[in-house]
Amino acid sequence: MGKYEVTKTVDVRGEVCPVPDVDTKRAIKKAADGDILMVQLDYAMSKERIPETVAKMGSEVLEIEEVGNSEWNLYIKVNK
Repeated sequence: MGKYEVTKTVDVRGEVCPVPDVDTKRAIKKAADGDILMVQLDYAMSKERIPETVAKMGSEVLEIEEVGNSEWNLYIKVNK
């Protein structure tokens, strides 16, 4: 088990804008309050944009973890 109790994983590796952003927004809207989402991505622009979107939705990025060459896991706590 990792450092977070992940409720749902959103794998958008191989996707480019706007797919990672849109899929992340959809997952947040479907999630329950307190859920932890892990977004797996490899598109650098989304690594910058998704945290802005998450904040606008009232949720928070707990961590951006680099897991490989140009690959990240974003851990998001959903706040409803």
